[in-house]
Amino acid sequence: MAKKTLKKKVPAKGSSGKLTGQVVDSARDIWLAGLGAMAVAQKESGKLVEQGNKLFDKLVEEGTKIEQSTRKDVEGKVTSLRGGVESRVDSVRKQASDNWDKLETLFEERVARVLGRMGVPTADDVNKLSARVQKLSEQVGSLVEAQGAKPAASKAPARTKAKAKPAAKSETTETAAAA
Repeated sequence: MAKKTLKKKVPAKGSSGKLTGQVVDSARDIWLAGLGAMAVAQKESGKLVEQGNKLFDKLVEEGTKIEQSTRKDVEGKVTSLRGGVESRVDSVRKQASDNWDKLETLFEERVARVLGRMGVPTADDVNKLSARVQKLSEQVGSLVEAQGAKPAASKAPARTKAKAKPAAKSETTETAAAA
């Protein structure tokens, strides 16, 4: 288009003053057209930038909405998974504890049987014996008090003699049984 305008304005070869003026006018028109194009581009680019900013803000807003809904969904899934995992862990822990208790009981029973076969007294046997000794000690103490005598250190050898007598009785019983 500029070439056509330029050709129309350029006269024939005869008048050089007019030609220079027309060239200057054409150059000025071209310059002004460039400035106009620049102004239009700036206005349009401002509108485009403004539209771009609006579009960007809208995209950010939509992204925020999607992020929030996705976060809710993910948190729900994670919570349900966590609950499922915790319940399974509790179940496995309980089962392991039960199995450990069974194993411990089985081990204790076997050890008790082996010790019983060897003649080793159990804790219950020792406790019963201890209670019986305590009861006998109380009975002996009450008998001593009933007789009015206080136990003294000199009576300790008498106890050893008392132990020797039953042994002698057992020898006599054995001799009598043999005869």
